[in-house]
Amino acid sequence: MRRIAAPLPILAAFSLALSGCGGGGDGNSVGGVAPTPTPSPVGGRLYADPAQESLSATDVQQIIAQAVGEAQARGLPSTIAVVDRVGNVLAVFRMNGARDDMVTSAFIPFLNAQNDTPVDAQGLTIPSAAGAIAKAITGAYLSSGGNAFSSRTASMIVQEHFPPAPTTPGLESGPLFGVQFSQLPCSDLVARASDGLIGPKRSPLGLAADPGGFPLYKNGVVVGGVGVMGDGDYGLDPNVLDVDTDAEEYIALAAIQGFAPPENILANRITVDGTTLRFSDASVDKLAALQTNFAAINGTAGALIAINGYTDGTLIAGTAYGTESSGIRRASMAEFTNGDAFVLTDGAGTNRFPVRAATDGAAHARPLTQAEAQAILEEAFKVMSRARAQIRRPLDSRAQVSISLVDTYGEVLGVVRGPDAPIFGTDVSLQKARTAAFFSNPVAAEQMLANPASAPFVQAARDFLGDPTALTGTFAFADRSGGNLSRPYFPDGELGRPHGPFSRPIEDFNPFATGLQVQLVAGNLLQHVGFVLGMNADTPRQCSGIPASPTGQVRLANGIQIFPGSVPVYRDGVLVGGIGVSGDGIDQDDMISFLGTHNAGQKLGTLGNAPKDIRADRIVVDLGDASVRLRYISCPFAPFLDTDEQNVCEGL
Repeated sequence: MRRIAAPLPILAAFSLALSGCGGGGDGNSVGGVAPTPTPSPVGGRLYADPAQESLSATDVQQIIAQAVGEAQARGLPSTIAVVDRVGNVLAVFRMNGARDDMVTSAFIPFLNAQNDTPVDAQGLTIPSAAGAIAKAITGAYLSSGGNAFSSRTASMIVQEHFPPAPTTPGLESGPLFGVQFSQLPCSDLVARASDGLIGPKRSPLGLAADPGGFPLYKNGVVVGGVGVMGDGDYGLDPNVLDVDTDAEEYIALAAIQGFAPPENILANRITVDGTTLRFSDASVDKLAALQTNFAAINGTAGALIAINGYTDGTLIAGTAYGTESSGIRRASMAEFTNGDAFVLTDGAGTNRFPVRAATDGAAHARPLTQAEAQAILEEAFKVMSRARAQIRRPLDSRAQVSISLVDTYGEVLGVVRGPDAPIFGTDVSLQKARTAAFFSNPVAAEQMLANPASAPFVQAARDFLGDPTALTGTFAFADRSGGNLSRPYFPDGELGRPHGPFSRPIEDFNPFATGLQVQLVAGNLLQHVGFVLGMNADTPRQCSGIPASPTGQVRLANGIQIFPGSVPVYRDGVLVGGIGVSGDGIDQDDMISFLGTHNAGQKLGTLGNAPKDIRADRIVVDLGDASVRLRYISCPFAPFLDTDEQNVCEGL
């Protein structure tokens, strides 16, 4: 069902569109107190590590009690989930009378109607607890010390027009279009509860666009997230020009009192392409009196519950991000030469993805060496360190992202992160790297044809591009290129145009039905839902149904991503890998991957970006009355903090 919203007068709606919502002062304020000042970087470093804060068991009890009190006041028995920053589920509380299930939306925003025949992941009946966990993870993973995003923010940035509203058709899609299908339960990067408390953890449904998920902060440091599911409708908000009265969002807002983000980093303080993002439509002055006594509601208003694969039904404390037990920590100098680098760890001291040589020597004569992989990652990290962030406050902060490198088999050759990069970018950067390497690979069509779910998209692409050999390595595809082909309009946002060959037509499209992206993982998602319900075994750790490479690695083992931030890596015109970047603005992500690869090539003289004559921006699509060129990358106009250099990717 579509969310019901109370319309505002035209002037007020226009004001909201410009200034965002959920901020302000006094009773309407969402944000918490200003953070404790971040320590200055030391030892020649450019970044300071986030303070090691965490949620205690008492904190988790208070958060749940506050949510339950508001749910009682609003008459909506709900399921409430709390996670820490790296996605460990700390508790799931089900109120008496709460719905067991929810249904994923089949609402088509542009047509203002339900899809009568749901496709992809539309119209699925799924446990409500899975939705609550996904919302909590969304709030935690999209946020950092420089930005606080909610599941309402996610709704705004994943739809087919940005900003989404009845008056905005004709604009391009959201900047993080497709990010909802990340952190998947089948991903080989994200951890599982059986792996212990290391993170980042998987989400049962990827990231959520349904309001009711917020990040949690202590002393200005993001420490987790809370998610609420109560109405049975797992959907999105198709209109940012009104203010919703959403009970789930109010319940979640009550939950974060005492743990709210600082006001100055809320999403409604951050603009993307001139549009202010949204954090919340709920306001503090409309909350009921807070209930903070967990003992008063535990066992009477509801109870903690176990969820297969996520929690055994006990309430636990969170881990402090940056510690070994969190699964993400600062790298040693032996692991990465830049002192600001963070890596993923197994919780016992071992880097999960150390820099290494490629494994695909059987595919081509000169695979990437360990030294070359190290150089690409280091050069990309240097570009990040110089770049001006788009989504972080205060203004002129340094960008912080995750960077992943893979070979042509999809094997990980290294993962490195900025100290405070949002967690979601870890899995997404790997998705992007693999996506660029896969669609540039000579075996792409062959492998897609071997999977019944993806096979129809091969002929669709060949017909659309007018190229019977498409997807056989003739052209190099960056994620921006593949993203062009994954939109419900081509060119992106332009009404009356055909849908891209990897997308559903607009008559079927919503964020649960994106086309190829969903079809590659739909079987994994359904199997995992069955596992959560106790009906079958869990999904394997590798997604997509694509045949395994000679090493056993599936090239798309955590799904594909369809928004920008990656490029394939070449040596003498031969594909040797892919690099993916995620965590800041998409143009920044593009630049870091592209310039990082270029600079490593300049340093080593042995590798670099794809030759210009095979980049996807040489592909021109004939639409009958127009010819449209695919795009490859787009870099910020004046991106660096240490120079006024402009057009830094031009001509490379």
